[in-house]
Amino acid sequence: MVSLPQDKGSRHSLFTRFAKHTAALTGRPLAFCAALVLVLLWALTGPLFGFSDTWQLVINTGTTIITFLMVFLIQSTQNRDTEALQIKLDELIYTLEQANNALLDLEELDEDELEHIRGRYLALAHSARRELRQTDKAAD
Repeated sequence: MVSLPQDKGSRHSLFTRFAKHTAALTGRPLAFCAALVLVLLWALTGPLFGFSDTWQLVINTGTTIITFLMVFLIQSTQNRDTEALQIKLDELIYTLEQANNALLDLEELDEDELEHIRGRYLALAHSARRELRQTDKAAD
């Protein structure tokens, strides 16, 4: 049995806490609505500023900066979620008696190795479907 680390509580890194909190907030409908309102306000101020280059630069710069930063926050959150999911799947594979433990940690293999293993499981799936069809025909 694998021993789990002591519960750190809120002692996660500052970036991890910030990324999780920001991802949770920006993934809500209210965040989308707030962004939409900002874009509408910007659009409505166009005539006031004569649709100037500076007026256009404000939205271009703002959206570029926000998009740039959000990519890193989203990637961090996704990496952490994916890693946790892989560990959970590895545990399920490991604990099942009939499971093939060679499938643990597949994400570390290169593309050729993955394709070879995938081919073996595709062949098993095709064989199982063929047997199922034959069983269904025999039952009719």
